[in-house]
Amino acid sequence: MKLAKGEIIIVFDADYRPARNMLKQIALGFEDPQVGAVMGRVIPYNTNTNMLTRLINLERSGGYQVDQQARYNLKTIPQYGGTVGGFRKDFLLETGGFNPKVLAEDTELTYRLFTNGWKVVYANSAECYEESPESWNVRGRQIRRWSRGHNEVLFRYLIPTITTPYMGLFQKIDGLFLLFIYSVPVFLLLGWVVSLGLFFLGEMQIFSGWWVILFLGIYNSLGNFAPFFEIGTSLIIDGLPGEALLLPLMMFNFFFYMWNISLGFWDAVVDTVTGRGVKWDKTVRFTVQKTEKEAEK
Repeated sequence: MKLAKGEIIIVFDADYRPARNMLKQIALGFEDPQVGAVMGRVIPYNTNTNMLTRLINLERSGGYQVDQQARYNLKTIPQYGGTVGGFRKDFLLETGGFNPKVLAEDTELTYRLFTNGWKVVYANSAECYEESPESWNVRGRQIRRWSRGHNEVLFRYLIPTITTPYMGLFQKIDGLFLLFIYSVPVFLLLGWVVSLGLFFLGEMQIFSGWWVILFLGIYNSLGNFAPFFEIGTSLIIDGLPGEALLLPLMMFNFFFYMWNISLGFWDAVVDTVTGRGVKWDKTVRFTVQKTEKEAEK
């Protein structure tokens, strides 16, 4: 970045396949002098490899087509995603550059921008195509790394997000929800463990508090099921309503992610308490492996 002569640094993962006019689409967002970063949309290109890649495609569709777009439309906290996007070089260098102790450098940059009075633009039409993990082991390690990095940002930016004068009330509320997104599964898992313990110790009378069950049912219909509504809506917008038949299988992802996100959370806690260094766990790229095997033949 010190050698680059331009004002904007645009970043892609090495295995990504940008669409035509990608640079122009991202650069246009910086016409607004208050915009510090622009994020495009990520779309998997190996969707039909197996069931895992199809489920990841559902997540990507909901996460970008609905979630990111809604955050941008509502002027809350659209997140710079670290790839398929760009940021202002001077701002990053003037604020110390990337922190090598934070794995989620994109999330850290998002909060650094917002807490300093800058904006992030989400450009849904700026599409770039990625390779999704094709094995559960690789996906689990990826999720654990994301959780570890995101929770490191939580510990660093919780107070600045609350106290910054540059963010409005709704931005702060949304920013706090976004910061805690990778810690909720940890609290949920701990709650289940405690509840089971109380139940088997005879300290929990489930049916005596019928109003609690009613409240939980109402909450679940709108709260826990919200991701399904989000994904279903995005599939309709993307012209893939038939993929909604896979939504029940997302329940398996839920437990899989809960475990790996929890591991990442405790990794972040240990990192913060002990000050240990972090090591990048590179995601395996299956296209490279397949190419190498074909070359060997």
